[in-house]
Amino acid sequence: MMPISAINVVINYGMTNILLSIVGPTAIGKTELSIKLAQHFNSEIISADSRQFYKEMEIGTAVPSNSELNAAEHNFIQHKSIHEDYNVGDFERDAITKLDDIYNTDDIALMVGGSGLYVNAVTKGLDYFPEVNSDIREELKYQFQHNGLAILQQKLKALDLETYNSIAIDNPQRVIRALEICIGSGKPYSSFKTNKSKNRSFKTITIGLKAERQIIYDRINKRVDIMIENGLINEAKKLYPQRNLNALNTVGYKELFTYFDGETTLDMAISEIKKNTRRFAKRQLTWFRKDDTIKWFDYQTEIDQVIEYFEFAIKKIQPN
Repeated sequence: MMPISAINVVINYGMTNILLSIVGPTAIGKTELSIKLAQHFNSEIISADSRQFYKEMEIGTAVPSNSELNAAEHNFIQHKSIHEDYNVGDFERDAITKLDDIYNTDDIALMVGGSGLYVNAVTKGLDYFPEVNSDIREELKYQFQHNGLAILQQKLKALDLETYNSIAIDNPQRVIRALEICIGSGKPYSSFKTNKSKNRSFKTITIGLKAERQIIYDRINKRVDIMIENGLINEAKKLYPQRNLNALNTVGYKELFTYFDGETTLDMAISEIKKNTRRFAKRQLTWFRKDDTIKWFDYQTEIDQVIEYFEFAIKKIQPN
């Protein structure tokens, strides 16, 4: 199949703005596929991987290589510091602004990432939550840093069982966010969730990459080994003094911080990184499988087949 230019896309498909979204578990090959698609459709890439936002976290978040970044225009990769507060609401605002800018000149944009909440923030929009006193968040963060996550988890369970059972309960940011709404508003966090999509200026076509569980796990284990070879331990050691920052409470770093604290061996820490990354991938798949609009492809599917699907889907949603 011969590549078609962005001009041909406009001529063949019309003027509806299109967002091509690629999702799936970590280490499945989303970056490689997105670059090939961006080159084919002559489009920019929006990264919806919340772990890759931070410039200080390169190796442990599997940031695309320089050659990959140079192969296509990427947005929202290493654009923030770990010292900055940056949440999903900020990302929704910034990503929509960037997409509006892209659509001034192009009809097609790409989004790639495994952070389901961040993907949904762009494609569907976030629910409205009331403003609450910022002191509540600071107090919850203090409790987390000094007493651990378990106490906050139990507080959330008591105040909002529905949210406790539905969010990534081992993610401190999610727990703290839900708790601050519960405490600040006096109502359950879940009571503000409407599940209604916002109107967007574009149509979204989403595909997912899949593989057998053992293949995913093997790819994850190999990726972690490569991270260690590429200097993850030294990267984590440099970040160790800031280990209490929210951005650093993530797989690949927190396990090594435990090793630096003398609470475990290096081999055990690496083993924990692999195990926790596999658990993360399982949660990603659970999230995305709830969306029946996703068209799933095996991770080894030829690029021509994926392009053919996107081209067909684009033609289908264009006005006559």
